[in-house]
Amino acid sequence: MRDARHYDVIIIGTGAGGGTLAHRLAPSGKRILILERGDYLPRERDNWDSTAVFVKGKYRAPEFWYDKHGNQFPPEVNYYVGGNTKFYGAALFRLRPEDFGELRHHDGVSPAWPLRYEDLEPYYTQAEHLYLVHGRHGEDPTEGPTSAQYAYEPVQHEPRIQQLSDDLEKQGLHPFHLPIGVNLTQDDRGRATHDSVCIRCDRVDGFPCLLGAKSDAQVICVDPALRHDNVELVTGAEVRRLVTDPAGRSVTSVVAALRDGSTAEFGADIVVVACGAVNSAVLLLRSAGDRHPNGLANSSGVVGRHYMRHNNLALMAVSREPNDTRFQKTLALHDWYLGSDDWDYPLGGIQMLGKSDSDQIHGEAPRWAGAVSPDMPFEVLAHHAVDFWLCGEDLPAPDNRVTLDRDGAVHLALDEKNNIAGLRRLRHKLQTMLGHLGMHEHHLLPHSIYLHKGMPIGATAHQAGTVRFGSDPASSALDVNCKAHDLDNLYVVDTSFFPSIGAVNPSLTAIANALRVGDHIAERLQ
Repeated sequence: MRDARHYDVIIIGTGAGGGTLAHRLAPSGKRILILERGDYLPRERDNWDSTAVFVKGKYRAPEFWYDKHGNQFPPEVNYYVGGNTKFYGAALFRLRPEDFGELRHHDGVSPAWPLRYEDLEPYYTQAEHLYLVHGRHGEDPTEGPTSAQYAYEPVQHEPRIQQLSDDLEKQGLHPFHLPIGVNLTQDDRGRATHDSVCIRCDRVDGFPCLLGAKSDAQVICVDPALRHDNVELVTGAEVRRLVTDPAGRSVTSVVAALRDGSTAEFGADIVVVACGAVNSAVLLLRSAGDRHPNGLANSSGVVGRHYMRHNNLALMAVSREPNDTRFQKTLALHDWYLGSDDWDYPLGGIQMLGKSDSDQIHGEAPRWAGAVSPDMPFEVLAHHAVDFWLCGEDLPAPDNRVTLDRDGAVHLALDEKNNIAGLRRLRHKLQTMLGHLGMHEHHLLPHSIYLHKGMPIGATAHQAGTVRFGSDPASSALDVNCKAHDLDNLYVVDTSFFPSIGAVNPSLTAIANALRVGDHIAERLQ
């Protein structure tokens, strides 16, 4: 083992949490080491190839986890600089103010956070500006107060989506421009200008961006942070264990397996874990010792528990008219986020997905619920498809948890029927409107107006909640600043800290919180 090298801060992970924190701390002048399990994502034609990305899963980690029955499954995780933001859809929503309080659902209670929306609001604004979010505050009636408008105008709808927005308004609803992080400059017709980095293609959702035009953590935060001489990045460094002092009060070193097969040990005054909700819990559990027999930060027993990943549903409607949209991810609808006239509980949100192509539909066909006509080519289906993403809140059940077996394998127990009544109602709301939105039951499909698929256990893109923060050390692992109750210098800044997940993509909240915790750590370093 190499001799330990000492830093002021070690950050483990380069995604929305870790990458953003590195960016925040870089100007401090303190010695900062970033450890990343993966490497830079290779730039190649397959980045934008549907078969390579969706069917063959070329960029997914070649690993398997186990469900509660002991069955293997491949998780949808990617180990690259930038973390899972390399593949996310860059939909950057704020949680609603109500999400920070106790919120009653049909199947249980979503717990309150130890801070309020107002506490995080300034950081939401900073996060939106940093990640180049395009949108317009004031369109969504469920959003909270804002201290500043988005710095960039919303991405304009293409004609078919503009028609959808108009039709929704005619139904008395309030569609709004989806807040999305892209480096796009538009002309007065919404087209990408000649000097725009983003070209408004159909590869934003689920694909890495060959042009660096999507606001992922590598492009926005890690690369700029590395321009500071005090910031160092080691790739191919899989952190295996955190070592504490004899009293068990501080992490003294970080032990990592390097790409060349050697093991390195790094020391720091402050250690920050940001490996993703599953792998952060795994690292803390794997670091058990005499003073922490159940894992680090786990005197409360909550580490690994309360795993959440949203109740999600992809729904592909079939339009009467062809849908020539390329950049489809520009519209969202939250009218039933907190309830409806016939339901007292939250349903969730609806947003557009990236535009399906024939290769994606062909690859997913066995998972779609609904009959695809054998007489209809996938190309025709794709040309008429309008793709929606329905998102409902997953409640933090203690038995939804991450554990390790004796061999160190990862086990993920998940109740896939947790609080799904609201999502079912949300789907019904959308289905009943489709005929009024230019999508007709018998125009193309003989049996079904839509094809839909739920997300299996391996769909871990929205993972959260396994190292929750709170004011009571008996029921939480972290304090309000995301420092471990049990240790003086250990922080967690990915989505692990969420006590609840709301019904919007968690990335912006992870980014805003990393900025908030970054300010706290910078002050502590002084």
